[in-house]
Amino acid sequence: MTSTSPRCFCKDKVKGKFVDLDIAPSLELQKIVETLSAPGKGLLASDESPTSLNDRFAEIGIENTENTRRDYRQMLFSANKCELMKYISGVILHNETLYQKTTDGVNFAEFLQQRNIVPGIKVDKGLINLSGTENESMTEGLDNLKEKCMQYKREGCHFTKWRCVYSISETKPSQLLMSINASTLARYATICQSARLVPIVEPEILSVGEHNIEKALQIHEEVLSIVFRALNEHRVYLEGMILKPAMVLPGVRSPNYTPQIVADYTLKALQRTVPPAVPTILFLSGGQTDEDAILNLNAINTSEGKKPWTLSFCYGRCLQNEAMKIWRGNAANVEAAQSVFLKKAKLCSDASLGKVNVEKMNIENI
Repeated sequence: MTSTSPRCFCKDKVKGKFVDLDIAPSLELQKIVETLSAPGKGLLASDESPTSLNDRFAEIGIENTENTRRDYRQMLFSANKCELMKYISGVILHNETLYQKTTDGVNFAEFLQQRNIVPGIKVDKGLINLSGTENESMTEGLDNLKEKCMQYKREGCHFTKWRCVYSISETKPSQLLMSINASTLARYATICQSARLVPIVEPEILSVGEHNIEKALQIHEEVLSIVFRALNEHRVYLEGMILKPAMVLPGVRSPNYTPQIVADYTLKALQRTVPPAVPTILFLSGGQTDEDAILNLNAINTSEGKKPWTLSFCYGRCLQNEAMKIWRGNAANVEAAQSVFLKKAKLCSDASLGKVNVEKMNIENI
């Protein structure tokens, strides 16, 4: 009698069938990305939650109510159409803003479309504590996301944003956080693309702390590598997404570096991790002064070397800070605030083209 030993399956790969996007949704996503990535244009991040506006409104002495938030957003969105559409291709809205109307009774999403600006929306629900880590936070909001995305598409939105956060220290970010965040971003992106919405993937690495720029580079490379592995594993259509990273910066308690050095390190991180199939990278301005955000973006775009992506901006405070201080909730200040907002938008536009006149620029006295 011949004896047979049990077969070992431990090295056999389980074969599954991947489901890719159909041609029509893929082409639609590409078209949206192309519109958002038009030369000299970037995004206005206007997705601050009501709670996050508390301190900013308190600084200018106005009450944080639904009406004041609506008036503030209308002040920004109603800036001179011919000027605004030259510099801003899309606006990220908060859920509250999506369902608000102008004083003329027009929904903000429709109002933006009338100005040739693409409306998008933030879909994550913010940060929660990640158990088993040293005060690290993950992002929630995947529950019912497919249904919400389908509704947002019906409301006129064409792209979404989801933010995950990482901090740098001797023990952070943990492997657990990097793995969970990458999986979350990939699941989010897949869901959005199935609803014909372009996902903006935002793995924000904070610049708080004392780390140097070499440490920042190391973490950026590791985080982005893990994120793109997850995106590929989830069959995310790379040509139909946008990456929104931070620039590679030292901790705020470390010495500053010139824009050219920041540009060199940032491009090094991207060249080593981001596939050229990704069409567009829009930088966030977190942790930087308005001036640094513009000068660093300008240096990135004037740097030599391989840059297979469109490199532009998705700025919030950098575009809004000075305008908000001038506006102060007073209708009489709207025109002056809009003028400053448009001048800042032009500077960001110039930076996205590498055309900022560094010697003549004086952001503080716009």
